[in-house]
Amino acid sequence: MGAGELHGRKPEEDTIAELLTAARGGASSALVLRGEAGIGKTALLDHAAATAGDLRVVRGTGVEFEAELPFSGLQLLLRPALGSLGALPGPQRAALEGAFGLGPATGSEPMLVGLAALSLLAEHAGETGLLCLVDDAQWLDRASRDALLFAARRLHAEGIVMIFAARDGEGSFPAPGLPELRLSGLAPEAAAALLDRHPLAPAVRFRLLAEAGGNPLALLELPIALAAEGGSAFAPGALPLTGRLQLAFHGQVSRMPAACQSLLLVAAADETGELAVILRAAAELGATVEDLSPAERAGLVVRGDADGTVIRFRHPLIRAAVHQRAPLGERLAAHRALAAALGSPEHADRRAWHLAAAATGADEEAAAALERTAARARERGGHEAAAAAYERAARLSADPSAKARREALAAEAALEAGDMDRARAFGDRATGPDRPPAVRARMAQVRALADFWQGAYPAAHRLLLDGAGLVRDTDPGQAATLLVQAVHTAWYLGEQQLAGTLDRLAALPLDDADPLAPVGPYLVHLDPLGRLDRGRAGGPPPLAGTLAAIRRRGEVPGQVLMILCGAALVLGQDSDAYELATALAAEQRDRGGAGRLPTVLFFVAEGEVFTGRHRDALATAAEALRLARDTGQQQWVSQFSSVLAYLAAAEGDEAACRSHAEAGLAGATAGAVSPGAPWAHWSLGLLDLGLGRAEAALARFERLTREPMRHHICATRSTPDLVESAVRVGAPERAAEPLARFERWAETVRQPWADALVLRCRALLADDDRAEALYTAALERHDQDGRALEYARTALLHGEWLRRAKRKAEARGSLSDALEVFDRLGMRPWAARARAELTATGAQAAEQAEGAASALTPQELQIARLAARGLSNRDIAAQLFLSHRTVGYHLYKAYPKLGIVSRGELKDLDL
Repeated sequence: MGAGELHGRKPEEDTIAELLTAARGGASSALVLRGEAGIGKTALLDHAAATAGDLRVVRGTGVEFEAELPFSGLQLLLRPALGSLGALPGPQRAALEGAFGLGPATGSEPMLVGLAALSLLAEHAGETGLLCLVDDAQWLDRASRDALLFAARRLHAEGIVMIFAARDGEGSFPAPGLPELRLSGLAPEAAAALLDRHPLAPAVRFRLLAEAGGNPLALLELPIALAAEGGSAFAPGALPLTGRLQLAFHGQVSRMPAACQSLLLVAAADETGELAVILRAAAELGATVEDLSPAERAGLVVRGDADGTVIRFRHPLIRAAVHQRAPLGERLAAHRALAAALGSPEHADRRAWHLAAAATGADEEAAAALERTAARARERGGHEAAAAAYERAARLSADPSAKARREALAAEAALEAGDMDRARAFGDRATGPDRPPAVRARMAQVRALADFWQGAYPAAHRLLLDGAGLVRDTDPGQAATLLVQAVHTAWYLGEQQLAGTLDRLAALPLDDADPLAPVGPYLVHLDPLGRLDRGRAGGPPPLAGTLAAIRRRGEVPGQVLMILCGAALVLGQDSDAYELATALAAEQRDRGGAGRLPTVLFFVAEGEVFTGRHRDALATAAEALRLARDTGQQQWVSQFSSVLAYLAAAEGDEAACRSHAEAGLAGATAGAVSPGAPWAHWSLGLLDLGLGRAEAALARFERLTREPMRHHICATRSTPDLVESAVRVGAPERAAEPLARFERWAETVRQPWADALVLRCRALLADDDRAEALYTAALERHDQDGRALEYARTALLHGEWLRRAKRKAEARGSLSDALEVFDRLGMRPWAARARAELTATGAQAAEQAEGAASALTPQELQIARLAARGLSNRDIAAQLFLSHRTVGYHLYKAYPKLGIVSRGELKDLDL
């Protein structure tokens, strides 16, 4: 059906019209059309293209047999826009050229290709806007799908509309976060109107309406099939509608001459529709270009471009009918012919898959070709395509050792692709007792990481320990890598598991030259049971020294750096951890590591929270949460939701705090809490404490003192809040054990700010004779560390104590200092408390006006700060994984909020 022939789709047409109108005004949007085969998805795409007006249009289609070729779908879609490649930032341009085979493979992060696609679409949109249409999205190769979905989720103000059409029941096109429109069958009146074009007997008409169920393609095609069969009704049966349509199409194909059918079979087995390739292969089967004419006259195939060099089937079901219903021998012959026709180096990947499709048993030539294809796909970031190629190569392998190697590579590539189920399945297949221990250990790591990212922490932990045991004596370095990761899994399980893992790591017979040799002595200080001597008397070594020692021995695995960063925060080395995290974040931004950035930004955000830089933490956590959602990382969605809950609690925003905390608590599994649970409980406790609900706060903090959260950072750092809550409810004895634990920790980490908090807690619990000296000592220690928020919290408590002691004049200084910090940080409950205390001393505490920057959203603030540093819109876009048009939009919104009119004025503002 063309654009003018739509029946019964007025609501869908209106939805598309609204999107196109918004795009002409500069707004962007995305939409997924879903429904069964023939329901009218393609017709709606045609309608959108026909009504696009002055919007530019790019259009692509997923092809079933192309799913193993990375970025093939994206390349075909973006082909009209490639003239704008030169406008992209260098790393993005190189990533896209490498992905498309237009330049050397860069080994860049897959999401950098998605960012490059977004930038290229924004450039191609120009000033008039762009309509991007993708049909049969369920058949896009995984690399193209991920890149396009990443781009779709980052759309904002580019004037771009992206519409995906995906079929139910075949393949998959998961697109969480994007709006969806599900197409159902036409209403009876519209279905009848569509059928009116065919003269049918009443009984046949009734039967067709019932069979079609409102499916437009069935209403158009089944009457043709009936007419070809002499008008008889279909034989009774329960064949699904898609199967009936395939039979109808196959009936049309079967009436073609034999040579034409051979040519159509080659076209169906090919994945690009390139006429030159199809004709070369068809020649092997005795067909020529003249044999295509009957199929063109019957409308089975059409020319897909202006110069006639590409052909495509009128509907994907025709292609499926041709390929699936051909005899096996003929299908094999078609694939062999295509492999022979694709002999040039640029077609090596396509040739490899056709060789595999033509194989009937073990075939080392095809297996070796597929292994080379997999390696190329991996270099280009097409990890799922690499996994498929390695797995198929393993199946075609005759040699057991080659089979084992290829199975292991398939498992690792599937893990890199984020396909956890396939990674686990491939890993299981490569873990037989006949495999070498080193291979079994590698597969244990793959299966463990798959389990971990799906929330099965106990299973992941056991696999890592077992894998380390396999190679402990033969390869201690490999065992150390597994155990360092096991420290991470143990963290979510409890103290005993963490302590046991640290024991194993400390006992490894590592050579002093091994890069991981310094890691164990650093991590053993995480021991939550306080029973490990191993140098504890001198406190943990500094992170910087440990990193230097590791780097002198060789390259540091990225996962190890992440774990060390987290360990440094556990050990109170906040400045070192923050410095490493910000360096790692900059590195990931430069290389386009959108998928790995949330992990690093979590440590950045923690460092900002712990040092009282709440505005910075809000910008960091908000960005990271968007990235985590856009890249499907539920663990970090949980974690950052809970960090945002903490920041909302500090501001006294109860609704936001509870909403974020609920998201952070979601996802708990048997044997493990949700990743964000510790932060969520701390946040809810802080909210109650700030709003004067001390009993509720104490109950919340006490949950953190029990397994499996007692050893977490939040349990440790919330102890001063627990002590304050216990004192406020008149139950100081409930703080005794947690405080003793906190004191042991502070003695171990030897940080001035930790010592100050211990002194604050002791002052709260002390009698009047000792309290003043303890408060004074605490404030002096705070001065050494420079943490304004903790100084303010202590100053508030000190001021309250002084006022109760009738020393009002002395109290005013501490309370005023505290109020200034609370107002600056937007901590309204704490500011109100300080202001009330000041008023009680007889002082007048004016309400502080909020700065202009407080009116900005976190994203606007982040963009304004980067612009103030002199970065261009394109530079900022590359940093934040946005388009440059979206950056410009946010700056346009920020200027009036800041009371300025130009970019140059930003540098004079306190942002």
